[in-house]
Amino acid sequence: MPTAMKSRCSVGLQADAVLRRMAAVLLLALLPMVMSAQVRTRGIDVSKYQGNINWTKVAKDSTIKFVYVKATEGTTIQDPMYRTNITKAKKAGLLVGSYHLYSSKTTAYQQMANIRKVVKKSEQDLVPVLDIEGHHSGRLYMERVDKLLELMEKEYGVKPIIYTSEKLYKTHFATKKYSKYHIFIANYRGYPSTRFTLWQYTERGHCNGISGYVDFNRLHRNHSLSDIKMPKPKPKNKTADSAAAPASADSSGAK
Repeated sequence: MPTAMKSRCSVGLQADAVLRRMAAVLLLALLPMVMSAQVRTRGIDVSKYQGNINWTKVAKDSTIKFVYVKATEGTTIQDPMYRTNITKAKKAGLLVGSYHLYSSKTTAYQQMANIRKVVKKSEQDLVPVLDIEGHHSGRLYMERVDKLLELMEKEYGVKPIIYTSEKLYKTHFATKKYSKYHIFIANYRGYPSTRFTLWQYTERGHCNGISGYVDFNRLHRNHSLSDIKMPKPKPKNKTADSAAAPASADSSGAK
């Protein structure tokens, strides 16, 4: 091969090597941003079992955007850490929501009375969750579930999110009747095979500020936090009452 041609090949190979190194450097620089984007909508859910939580430390994890806090269970149970958790989590800058653990042993009205005592609409950033689990409930009594969903919607002005397992979803909720509800699926073994808005993908997560395990959740790629936020209250029309003056009777006496 002529010397000039060898020289040109050498220069080309060097340039190619430089470009590959630049591409590798750029990929390494962008990787944290890509990874952050993938988990930007994850959150946690907590109850008394997480003990005293340092919410300031939790909120320093930029990937944790929201938290669901256990409020009530059945007719009489109220989580003793609810008030502390929801207040401090909100103060730390996290979006907060509440969940009620359903019981098949008492009526929907009794359970709603318990929820109403604890979960204040004005404190909720996120749509409330009705947690329906099968391991302790025996028969679910779906008429009771439906009534509680109805009562919660009336109280908070939005359809509650239904949290459940894939098995219970397929058995009870995979119908058109529940198509307008957001579904919160628990599956620790793999990606859900059902439709969902939220996915609880592990019950053995770790984060700063919480000792021991905590549940981690993420949104479906086709959903965003706006889908589970409480609707903004409609502004009151201050002039509505005074806009229309009383109509006077016409000459014919018509009313």
